[in-house]
Amino acid sequence: MNSKQRRMLLRIIIAVVMTVAVQFFDTTGWMRLALYLVIYLVIGHDILKKAWSGILNGRMFDENFLMAVATVGAFALAIYERSGDYLEAIAVMLFYQIGEFFQSYAVGRSRRNIAALMDIRPDYANVERDGGLVKVDPDDVTVGDIIVVNPGEKIPIDGVVADGASSLNTSALTGESLPREVSPGDDVVSGSVNMTGVLRIRTTKEFGESTVSKILELVEDSASRKSRSENFIARFARVYTPAVCYGALALAVVPPLLLIAFGGAPFLFVTFETWIYRALTFLVISCPCALVVSIPLSFFAGIGGASRQGILVKGANILETLSKVKTVVFDKTGTLTRGVFEVNAIHDVHDREVRGDDAAALLESAAIAESASSHPIGRSLLSAYGQDVDRTRMSGLTEISGHGVTATIDGRSVAAGNDRLMDSLGLAACRCSTPGTIVHLAIDGDYSGHIVMGDVEKPEAKAAIEDLHRSGVRRTVMLTGDTRAVAEQVGRKLGIDEVYSQLLPADKVMRMEEIMDSARPGEKTAFVGDGINDAPVLSRADLGIAMGAMGSDAAIEAADVVLMDDNPLKIGKAIRISRKCLRIVWQNIVMALGIKGLCLVLGVFGIVNMWLAIFADVGVMVLAVLNAIRAMYVGRL
Repeated sequence: MNSKQRRMLLRIIIAVVMTVAVQFFDTTGWMRLALYLVIYLVIGHDILKKAWSGILNGRMFDENFLMAVATVGAFALAIYERSGDYLEAIAVMLFYQIGEFFQSYAVGRSRRNIAALMDIRPDYANVERDGGLVKVDPDDVTVGDIIVVNPGEKIPIDGVVADGASSLNTSALTGESLPREVSPGDDVVSGSVNMTGVLRIRTTKEFGESTVSKILELVEDSASRKSRSENFIARFARVYTPAVCYGALALAVVPPLLLIAFGGAPFLFVTFETWIYRALTFLVISCPCALVVSIPLSFFAGIGGASRQGILVKGANILETLSKVKTVVFDKTGTLTRGVFEVNAIHDVHDREVRGDDAAALLESAAIAESASSHPIGRSLLSAYGQDVDRTRMSGLTEISGHGVTATIDGRSVAAGNDRLMDSLGLAACRCSTPGTIVHLAIDGDYSGHIVMGDVEKPEAKAAIEDLHRSGVRRTVMLTGDTRAVAEQVGRKLGIDEVYSQLLPADKVMRMEEIMDSARPGEKTAFVGDGINDAPVLSRADLGIAMGAMGSDAAIEAADVVLMDDNPLKIGKAIRISRKCLRIVWQNIVMALGIKGLCLVLGVFGIVNMWLAIFADVGVMVLAVLNAIRAMYVGRL
């Protein structure tokens, strides 16, 4: 508990003890009133202050105003009747504060998951300068600096391990409890905690562009993106609260006037005080706390529970959309496959395998040309080349999305890419007989051969597709720029319903629009991708899901949901989390409106007294809050 919650709990305990103690004193008149007023102010002074502030600022119709009017009215009625029964007013305020405490505690519980995520923010970075270590602000570290991370410290900035080996705790990022082993040459992301060895890391990004900064931005922005249910409840409360206030006023005034008009008709034999009491009871029952509190709390708890599983949802509106997803569209490379290509063969212009110097020369040209590319194929060519690339040898680099790259290397023009790139250059590419992803090369305007590369499906990919079908997803689709043979082979192996291949980024957007147009009314379509070329289709889809660990910054920013460990199995879990959250939301709406509606009707006819009104208000709110907390527990979904 925080300090505010502890103070509230202390006030509740003091008020309860004082209320019980007063019952043992035989006091009457003004002394009895004074004792109960002290208890009332102990437990309710903040509510009175908020109600008065709302009146002064023109926002009087809220739950604080309702509680203030109901309890002050109950005191006034007891004074008027000289009954000395002030306990009901105390009980209304006391139980209301108990309900508020439950709500605050529940929010705190759900915030802990978010807070744990927020704790990944690094406080400093150890930078090597002039032969020593200098502790600096992470914002002051530039790309290419060498930082030292000792055991127990957080990695402050994304980079590559230059020296050392260690185990990293990535649970705050991915939800994965097993440590990740790293060694020289491995990529590491900020927010991970170094567990064993000392690491020297060469930074590859500035702090503002690192993984930890991106995650914190997503978390901080998620609270501002409300769901349709939240917006509806907010609009409902703005209309509902004034309506019940005027309804209570009418209930207090109209029946006594009718009594006078009809000269005391038998069916209106009740007293003036009775109708005032019913109006006050009506106000207590009508307080919309259960709805106003529990609905946002349910979404907040769902987002917090998802984050603990390594699933970042950018807002309650996204969680609501996720629950309606019936079609999931996938990119292939880096999403369903590892995105780590291996060079299987190098062929000449006649599709014959070459080795030795000829193969090395083709691989070198392709690696240098692709050295600046963020695409997995480019990174894999560099890895297969296995040597440091002298970037000064290259100039005039142009990356053509969905085609490949062109550059000038050692004064010679080099083009490396797919069939479409060769076609655009007016060159006849050799049709390769070996299955795989093909990178064609042209040097000085002549076709020079191609490199055959193979990608491996993620071990979880097939299970992820099966899990989606079990979760109620009717249709799975794969969109890829790869060749038809490779795409269909992967699709069959994974059990994907539809496969579309040889697509440019613009083609993916058009195909995505066709898929969305064919969806049933009310059903949503999600796209899962990881590359920079996926950003347009991620933005166009009803819901964009990005692979966060290996995915590009552009994809992560364009997406609505980010999977921090690149595990496609998390997609089905995310859908189930959202559906559980929405079930809880609707349970709370039906329960709150149902019980309140029944009690309001009974209250008008005097069947419900103030004690039952307390249950209809505070009791329902506590039940709704406890139900909302269930949205946090998603580990077994």
